Parts: sequence; structure tokens; C-alpha cells
Amino acid sequence: MPNHSTAASKASEANAHYSPRLCNEDLAPTRDQNWSWYNIFSFWMSDVHSMGGYVVAASFFTLGLASWQVLLCLLVGICIVQICANLVAKPSQMAGVPYAVICRQAFGVFGANIPAVIRGLIAFAWYGIQTYLAANALMLVLLKFFPALTPMTQAGWLGLSQLGWCCFGVMWLLQAMVFWHGMSAIKRFIDVAGPAVYVVMVALAGWIVYKTGFDGISFTLASKQLSVGEQTWQMITATALVVSYFSGPLLNFGDFSRYGKNMAEIRRGNRWGLPFNFLLFSVVTVVIVSGTQSLFGRMITDPIETVSMVGNDLAVAIGLLTMITATIGINIVANFVSPAFDFSNCSPQKISFRTGGMIAAVGSVLLTPWNLFQSPELIHYTLDVLGSFIGPLFGILLADFYLIKRSRVYVDDLFDDTSKGRYWYRGGFNPKAIAALLPSVGIGLVISFIPSLHDIANFSWFIGAALGAGCYRYLARHEREEADTVADYRGSVAVQKE
Repeated sequence: MPNHSTAASKASEANAHYSPRLCNEDLAPTRDQNWSWYNIFSFWMSDVHSMGGYVVAASFFTLGLASWQVLLCLLVGICIVQICANLVAKPSQMAGVPYAVICRQAFGVFGANIPAVIRGLIAFAWYGIQTYLAANALMLVLLKFFPALTPMTQAGWLGLSQLGWCCFGVMWLLQAMVFWHGMSAIKRFIDVAGPAVYVVMVALAGWIVYKTGFDGISFTLASKQLSVGEQTWQMITATALVVSYFSGPLLNFGDFSRYGKNMAEIRRGNRWGLPFNFLLFSVVTVVIVSGTQSLFGRMITDPIETVSMVGNDLAVAIGLLTMITATIGINIVANFVSPAFDFSNCSPQKISFRTGGMIAAVGSVLLTPWNLFQSPELIHYTLDVLGSFIGPLFGILLADFYLIKRSRVYVDDLFDDTSKGRYWYRGGFNPKAIAALLPSVGIGLVISFIPSLHDIANFSWFIGAALGAGCYRYLARHEREEADTVADYRGSVAVQKE
């Protein structure tokens, strides 16, 4: 059995020369790169198998397209996500560091706080909303078995009923407990959460088919007729929406790929977790949604409502609790781990991984997400504004690593706050990355707020990524020439891992 105290001591000694302003135990290069392809596969399962993923997959079949057209859109979109995930994974896996730290390459050792805080705030808002949705599911379970609790749903404080506060508090604590035990506990949790949802989804699909028969299932859930031009536009839009839906966890995928054994394992996990998994989940989803139209006379895209209509109380309870588990899974991997590393990066000696995550958790309560979620206009503009940053940040990160740094990571320099550090720049901020970010984000904001540009708002991620990468590639073109002439890998990955 390994001596963990000795391992921790050796890791501490190896990191002793790193600046305390840039490093703590959580941000330092990990020595435990033991995640297999299945762990990465489970990560994507947890990300896909959520109430949000269910609604998104079902919505594509209501666009008036034929089933083969929808499946083609899903396949193309998810393959784009897979390619991007492999690209984002590589620098963090090589260096063993999270997204916030690898951003120091492009933005500077202190400038990396800019993308870290932006990503943290996006997760901040979504964490509260997902917790609220899971709390609603728990409330349905309680009311199903304990109708006497109904009076507690009337009186409210800050927009949430007494029972709502109780359920929200329970979900908040459950997620905090899993998170508090660290990444190993999170890994074990998502290994179970994703597959568990498949069991419930397949069982629910089987129940639907049993009730309606195969004649009641249609893979085209809309009767409207579209012209060839309208079909083409809907297909392009659906493809873009798939990428946009995964843009958040895609950006900080390095937080998880840092634990991968090697890139071959990560690519295999991405291959099974994205194209294969997403298409299978989508087909099962459509069987269920299509069946509800035949069975109940209306199309139900909310999985919680569908499960609640099953006659057997025990089946309802198991189904809803599994949905709750799935929501906890996606909330932790997409909206808890990210701000934990991001906020820790801002002040490593004062904010640990746990503290950073709890800042997001406490902040999500202060945000009163139920009020935010019940105001579609407010949440639309808030998340659109934050989302306008994701594309440019993605483009700058990849352009810097692949086009400017030529796929090299100087690990020691990521934690060097002196002028000798390769990623120091002036004052610790890289003005070229910031100069590329501002106009790229500005265009995304214009697209979000001008009604006449609404039709291209779904493509803001692609536009932002292209602009961010293009601007940065041009501004940093001389740095690429310098990188080509570097012969020694001072503090390189190879040296770091010896």
C-alpha cells in the first residue's frame, strides 16, 4: 500500500521552488494521472444525462426535420465537440494542471485570472439554477408520498416556499458533501451517476413503448413542412446549438483531462462519451418524448413530469431520485469543479480548491437562482453576455498553445512570477491576449443585444472562437518565430515528470 504522506511530502518538495502567489497543492502539477478512458466516458455521461440535455436533444426533433437530418446534425455537432475536447485536453494533460493554470501561457501568470473569473462566474450562475431544478424534483418526490406537506409550498421567503427552501438546502448539502471529499470522490460519483440514468431512461422508454406500441413512436415530432432552404438553415442551427450547449464544460475540460493517464485514453473516452453516447441518449429521449404525445395527447419535454406520470409510486420515486442524482453529477462536473480551481487561481495561498468551490456554492444561494430562472429575459441576457466570452477564450487558448507555443508547455514557468519566467510578460499580463479578447467579446455582445442579429446569435461561439484565435495569432505572430528557435526545454514537461 502506498504511503500517501510520503507521496504528499515529495510533491511538496518538488513544488517548493514555485511562487506561493501562483501555486498551492490543488493547482500544482498532479502526480496522480490515473483516469482511464472509462472515467472520461463517465464524465461526458454525467454531462449529457441531465434535464437540460434531455430537453435539448428532444427539441431538435421538433424543428420539422426528418429523423435522419436531426441525427446527422447531432452527429456533426458532437463530432465538433469531440475534436475540440481533444484539443483542449492536451496541454492540461501534458502539464497536469487545470484550465486556470494552463491559461497562464496565453494571458500571463496573473492575466490568467481574467479567463478564470469569467468561467467561474458562468458556472456560478448555472450551479444555482441546476441545484434549484434538482430541488424541484425532490419536492415532487416528497409531495407524491407526503401530501400533507402541500401547505408548505404556499408561504415563501425571497421567492421560495418553505418546502422549496428545505429541498434546496438538502440538494445544496448533498453536492457539497460529494465535492468536499475531493476529486477522487467526484470520480467515483460520476462513474455511477451517468450509467444509472441510462437504466431509468431505457426503463422509461420501455414503459412508453409498452403503453403506446411501436406505432405510437415517431422520430419526427413536428408536422410543419419546411422548404429545402429552411431545412438547411435548421440543420446548420441545430449543429451549432449542440456545440454551444457543451461550450462551458468544453472550455474547462482541462480540469479533468489533467488526471488522464495519457492522451490515447482521453481520446478513447471522448469518442465513446460523445458521438456514441450522445446519439444513443438522443434516440432514447425521442422515443420517450414521442410516446408522451401519443399517450397523454401532448408532447412533454420535461423528464421530471414524464416520470411523475408513471402509475407505480415506487417507480416514480426511483426515477425521480435517479434524475436528481444525474443533476448532481452534471452540476459537480460542470459548475462546481471549474469555479473551485478558477477562484483558487486568484489567490492560491488564501483560497484552496475546497474554498473556491464553497465560494461558488454560497454565492449561488445569494444569487437566489429561482428568481433568475423564473425571469427568462434576465437569464437570457445574463447567460448570453457571459457566453459571449467562451468562444474567444477558447480560440485564444488553442491558438496560443498550437500555433504560437507549438504544443510546448514549460511547466516551471507557469508558476514563476519573476521577470525571468517565460509567461511573465509585463506585470504578469499579456497585452496581446487581452487585445484579442476585447474586440472578439465585443462583437459577441453586439450579436446578443441587437434584435436584428438574433438569427446568428446561435453562432456566436463559432464567431467568437474564430475572431479570438485569428486576432491573437496575428498579434502574437512574432512570439511564434521566437518559439521556433528555442532549442532548450527549460522547465519542460519532460524534465518536470522525471
